[in-house]
Amino acid sequence: MCGIVGYVGASNSVPYLLNGLKKLEYRGYDSSGIVVGKIENGEPKFYLYKKAGKLSQLVGVLPKDLSGSWGIGHTRWATHGLVTDQNAHPFYSNNGKIAVVHNGIIENFSNLRAQLKKNGVNFSSETDSEVIPNLVEKYYEGNLLEAVQKALNDVIGTWALEITCIDEPNKIVVAKRGSPLVIGISDGTYYIASDVNAIVGNTKQVVYLEAGDIVEVTADGLKFPLMQNNDYAKRIEEITINEQETEKCGYDTYMEKEINEQPDSVARAFAGRFDMEKATAKLSGYEDDIFQRTNKITAICAGSSYYSSLFGGALIEKYARIPFYAEISSEFAFKNPIVGKDDVYIAVSQSGETADTRDAMTEIHEKGGKVFGICNVPSSTIARESDGGAFMHAGVEIAVASTKAFSNTVMIYYLLALKFARQRGMSKECGIKFIESILQQPRLIRESLKNSKKIEALAKKYSKANDFLFLGRGLMYPIAMEGALKLKEISYIHAEAFASGEIKHGPIALVNENTPSVFLVPDDCTRPMVISNIKEIKARKGPVIAIGVEGDKELESIVDDFVSVPKIENKDFYALPMLVLCQLFAFYMAKELGCDVDQPRNLAKSVTTR
Repeated sequence: MCGIVGYVGASNSVPYLLNGLKKLEYRGYDSSGIVVGKIENGEPKFYLYKKAGKLSQLVGVLPKDLSGSWGIGHTRWATHGLVTDQNAHPFYSNNGKIAVVHNGIIENFSNLRAQLKKNGVNFSSETDSEVIPNLVEKYYEGNLLEAVQKALNDVIGTWALEITCIDEPNKIVVAKRGSPLVIGISDGTYYIASDVNAIVGNTKQVVYLEAGDIVEVTADGLKFPLMQNNDYAKRIEEITINEQETEKCGYDTYMEKEINEQPDSVARAFAGRFDMEKATAKLSGYEDDIFQRTNKITAICAGSSYYSSLFGGALIEKYARIPFYAEISSEFAFKNPIVGKDDVYIAVSQSGETADTRDAMTEIHEKGGKVFGICNVPSSTIARESDGGAFMHAGVEIAVASTKAFSNTVMIYYLLALKFARQRGMSKECGIKFIESILQQPRLIRESLKNSKKIEALAKKYSKANDFLFLGRGLMYPIAMEGALKLKEISYIHAEAFASGEIKHGPIALVNENTPSVFLVPDDCTRPMVISNIKEIKARKGPVIAIGVEGDKELESIVDDFVSVPKIENKDFYALPMLVLCQLFAFYMAKELGCDVDQPRNLAKSVTTR
């Protein structure tokens, strides 16, 4: 979850380290720190600065003239130990000669820490990461690379590591297992980062490290000791994103920008993915004939990906008639799942690095199953280790709370539902109509976003509420779940989602004049029942906000506040137009309460720890 950066080159490392950390701060912002190395009067020296809080706290204590030709940096999401200056990275070894930053979890750190203490090592923090520099010191005999290799043989866990030693200036040893790491290459200058967002604008040439890689980085080049002939040139790839994608582009926050990008991002999700002649979707990563014979599809996912998969599963069952299950990836392994030879699994992850989902993939593969991915990052671990898949094409998403990535995942599920349905009996005529409904989505989302002023007014009206209910039926139930999650994530208001028919089975006890309910009400077969559920809430004096269909006067007359989306012919396509209004509501609620919408407390964008 943490973000790490590193630099080796002829220029001052500090500007890249700070700018890189700023671009990676969405991975964790509990604390940050850097170590800068430089040669002074012929002697190499380290300068370490670290501070609890956001990156601005660190910048505030740095000398204005700080410089050095190599350095490492870290922005933290706390796992082991409180959010303090002492627990911030980087960490020195006991002798002060070795410095380390780490993203990941050291599972056997307690045993390692106890052994090192017996050998006289004193620890300054509560973290698991601090064992690494001291293990490297234990094995160091003049060759940092060899010491790192030996140290990692003692370690159980996951890591992306940057390690430097004062006795070997202008050198960083990096290692990867589980957590992501990439090296940018540019004419004797090397940029290291957790993901390419930090590297964009410096170079387009990168090497994505793979599990088990240990690399020595110097101004003379990269050394892969475990690679035959050190032939890493074939692994050099070109960055496809541009620097503008990582900027706010006139918006005050990334989240507002990303909400408003959704008409375009959704269009990218389906662009070039239709075969109009055959009235189906073209998804080359899903061409395996297993989809024509499988009797079970299971999605493994977490957070927003879980809710999008509940939606996608209901869609696929309705149109393709394939049983579909959505499993929370952190729980999946404990079920000792039964994996049949024709079972299909879909790993869903925006980052492609979600640790629990990666673990689930490993177990499925070990049991002989096939895993297909839905990811937003082509270079990610899940994308690389899947048997096939589809990319979301949502573009860079920096706000911690997912918006456009969720919408694009839903769009991928629409495409899969079409593809599988056409394989299993959907008529060509119905396929054409389904495609036409997909093509309308960018316009419908854009029309829905025009309600922003109305949503902002609602946020002001309800900003004093401490609890919310989000309710929907059928396909709207998972969308209600995502709406509640967004409100919780960025405004810190307690919100719960329920299938609206379930309110009578307990949740209605929560209803009073201070607990608003948000209902999602399409004009489909569920509408009469949802109307009845609304009246049950109103009978208990509960305020009701309804997101419904334009022209629904009956609905508007019985609720306290009404916001509409355009009318849609295929009633299964209201999800995204209604979703963006939920996103806007959460956004404006957070703004009204003075919350940091891009970096909500206690969260991080990429969950790379278990």
